[in-house]
Amino acid sequence: MLEKLAGIEERYEELTRQLMEVGNDYQRAAEINKERSDLEELVEKAREYRSALKRLEEARALLESESDPEMLDLVELEVSELDEQIPDIEEKLKSMLVPKDPRDDKNVIVEVRAGTGGDEAALFAADLFRMYTLYAERQRWKSEVMSANEIGIGGYKEITFEIKGRGAYSKLKYESGVHRVQRVPATESQGRIHTSTATVAVMAEVDEVEIHIPESDIEIEVYKSAGAGGQNVQKNSTAVRLYHKPSGLVVTCQDERSQLQNKLRAMSILRARLYELEENKRNAEIEADRRSQVGTGERSEKIRTYNYPQSRVTDHRIGISSYNLPVVMNGDIDMFIEELSTRDEADRLSVGGDDDDE
Repeated sequence: MLEKLAGIEERYEELTRQLMEVGNDYQRAAEINKERSDLEELVEKAREYRSALKRLEEARALLESESDPEMLDLVELEVSELDEQIPDIEEKLKSMLVPKDPRDDKNVIVEVRAGTGGDEAALFAADLFRMYTLYAERQRWKSEVMSANEIGIGGYKEITFEIKGRGAYSKLKYESGVHRVQRVPATESQGRIHTSTATVAVMAEVDEVEIHIPESDIEIEVYKSAGAGGQNVQKNSTAVRLYHKPSGLVVTCQDERSQLQNKLRAMSILRARLYELEENKRNAEIEADRRSQVGTGERSEKIRTYNYPQSRVTDHRIGISSYNLPVVMNGDIDMFIEELSTRDEADRLSVGGDDDDE
């Protein structure tokens, strides 16, 4: 580990020198500063670790040479404290050395679709949309609807929205999968509990330079947006439907006022979906076993159940339940996200440890 840390510190110092010499090339300066900033916390922790090891070595040497009883007591205390501190620093460093998902700092595009259960599933999709936007507010992130297909009673057949904020993907990536609700629908006269589902897909926002889509791969259809009637009806064809021929993916967007804005949003969603498809293929090939505990993001995977009669929310991947469902539905999902993140990190650490042993 010390060799790895030495290499990282050397790279950090090199970046510092480059930053001082870059001159007026602001784009290059921004790139260097980004890489340097990403390493800064790790370098500080590495220096803390190296300093602690040196102090421990010096203190143990003093124990062998010192004869003054009072001084010996102080040195023994320092050795004891350092013996406790160093393993904690080592664990933190190991965690920081595990390769991070390069998408973790990205904004996200979230798609929520009603599954089995008819109108009740659409209402549940609306509840999940509300839960995620309230969670975003708690994180001081911004959310914005990109496309929505509403039903008349306040639910959604599907809704796509963007959440912008540093680290959004690192938190929300664990939400992909099938969410299940158990409750008595408002329209149920017999008081019977129904089970419905909604599917959540969380995708990192992808820049155009990261994934190029040739124009020849896309068919574009424009049409008039559906509206509530009256003055809101669009007189021009502003809605856009994209068909990506190689993958068969279809994206529609009609919430913006201009055809260009809808096309740009639809392309953003398409890029994110294509990137996600490629990542899922790659993960399936090289990380199937490693991700067994936290899920692969496959859409068929039931990840969480929201049981209204028992006021219980259970995440099946980690076996943890909250018995305060109203709080969860108001956006307090940190207990699930933090535990999923911790387990994922522990899993990656174990894989990293195996690699180091080889």
